[in-house]
Amino acid sequence: MDREFLIDLFADFGPVTIRKMFSGYGISADGTNFALALRAGLFFRADEQTIPDYEAEGSGPFQYSTRAKTVTVNSYWQLPARLFDDSEELAQWARAALAAAQRAKVKKRPKKAAAKVAKAPAKKPGKKAVAKKAAVRRVGKAKRAHRSRS
Repeated sequence: MDREFLIDLFADFGPVTIRKMFSGYGISADGTNFALALRAGLFFRADEQTIPDYEAEGSGPFQYSTRAKTVTVNSYWQLPARLFDDSEELAQWARAALAAAQRAKVKKRPKKAAAKVAKAPAKKPGKKAVAKKAAVRRVGKAKRAHRSRS
């Protein structure tokens, strides 16, 4: 799948941004990545709300192999092949995938926001602390120099 094919494929969905990613492309809308176009096929973002639709179509999650094992990525599922011929229904699946990606983003946000609130801004060290740190460094440097002479 090349960039032009993907742009045509998503014409009924609306404007998409297509960027090089892995061995293919990442596809996003409104700044949210919701699809991957790889050698293995086209994969849409999925979650507990949309996975049953993929299962009903006989599709599976994205998988790749390493030397040691096969890794399954349950957050991306292969788009059913029949949808390549039905641009209107593909657009519906793409909207559902974008919604799943946005739900995943919302789930991640509270953790980051809570961490920012809990983390107090670091104070600048006072003059005494800076002087003490410098003195400790000088002592350590002198010890290392003495050991190397011995």
